[in-house]
Amino acid sequence: MTFPILLILGALSAFGPMAIDFYLPSFPALAHAFGTDVEHVQLSLSAYFAGLAIGQLLYGPLADRYGRRKPLLLGVSIFTLASLACAVAPSLEWLIGARFVQALGGCAGMVISRAVVRDLCDPIAAAKAFSQLMLVMGLAPILAPLAGGALLGTFGWQSIFYCLTGFSALAGLAIGLRLPETIPAGPRPPLGGALGEYRRLFGDRAFLTYALTGGGAIAGVFSYIAGSPFVFIQLYGVAPEHYGWVFGSNAAGFILMAQVNAYLLRFRGPGFWLRRAVWVYFGCGLILLAVTLFRPEHLWPLLVPLFGCIASLGFLMPNSSACAMAGQGSHAGSASALMGSLQFSVAAGASALVGALHDGSALPMAVVICLCGGCAALLGWSSGQISERSV
Repeated sequence: MTFPILLILGALSAFGPMAIDFYLPSFPALAHAFGTDVEHVQLSLSAYFAGLAIGQLLYGPLADRYGRRKPLLLGVSIFTLASLACAVAPSLEWLIGARFVQALGGCAGMVISRAVVRDLCDPIAAAKAFSQLMLVMGLAPILAPLAGGALLGTFGWQSIFYCLTGFSALAGLAIGLRLPETIPAGPRPPLGGALGEYRRLFGDRAFLTYALTGGGAIAGVFSYIAGSPFVFIQLYGVAPEHYGWVFGSNAAGFILMAQVNAYLLRFRGPGFWLRRAVWVYFGCGLILLAVTLFRPEHLWPLLVPLFGCIASLGFLMPNSSACAMAGQGSHAGSASALMGSLQFSVAAGASALVGALHDGSALPMAVVICLCGGCAALLGWSSGQISERSV
């Protein structure tokens, strides 16, 4: 895989983190602007997760039938227009609706970038490529909240969405100029066969186990994303412009572990490392829950197990994706779509649960992260009983 293609795929994969993490420091400002509270502003985050879950099911069949480029350009165009709509939102309801549409466009890059990797790579090379994409995806959670906090303080919350508009427009230009069509030559599945393909995938035990293992991990980190603005800014008094530094320190561990994972894949397959990393994730979740129950006066005791949880995703995300996508061949688009939809459906439910359990403490965030870690560990253990694929 060439560097320009990898760079474009990295930008497409960053659509999700950029659209999520960029505006997190603005939650209190949005609540003030729309005359509501942070808990209601969190609905815009849940709406985005719901849009990701639904939209990915649409792009998979489109990518398998019409190729990778055309659906990508369609999705990026929708994301660009919806980002502009967010910037001019006159009410919270408008913002929530625009965020949902924004997600419908942004998920095209997430689905099709995985399918392009599957087009060009075998399972081991795919896991390495996903680890390299994690570097770009990991930089977004570090830089986006920092940039969002700076823009918020200088130009207001609207500037965050204007920047997303420009970023997506540039990504669309790069796709048009530098991304070739990667779908293998030969007959393509009919668009009407999507339901049959999804039925087949639901019957594929290995695919579902690996996809949901990744889903449990992603749900935990999105619980952290949903709960951290309240915990960091309002509960522990972190200034909005400094939120990104605290948030980004955890993402740095994610980047480091993704690169360690790429190196270790020289020695053992992605399934081997996946089944060990889930226990690290669960263990850190248990420690986080135990620390939170003591309601510490300072923030740093929470940051240590949170760092472990987020860092372990550097192993969990690329390896679960590579294992789930192994053997999908010409149906990689549909497989990627269903995997993403399952994962973000779980993430949407987990982030909504954090808001529903809100009690003015860090406990709801810790409980949901620990629960997600336990589910991921159980699924990761069960993946070791699957012998259908050599991963």
